[in-house]
Amino acid sequence: MTGLNTVLILVGLFLAGGVYSFWKQGMPKGVVVLLGIGSVMCLVAGIMRIQGLWD
Repeated sequence: MTGLNTVLILVGLFLAGGVYSFWKQGMPKGVVVLLGIGSVMCLVAGIMRIQGLWD
């Protein structure tokens, strides 16, 4: 696992925590959706790099 994989996964998990926090605070749904999309993109990119599917 390289440093970029670790960073992508950590950022994705951080954003996922933000999604949960924003949802509980009653933030606008658009903000929650955009944050959720960013979280999923970071996590998928990190996992794909670990699997060697994306260089």
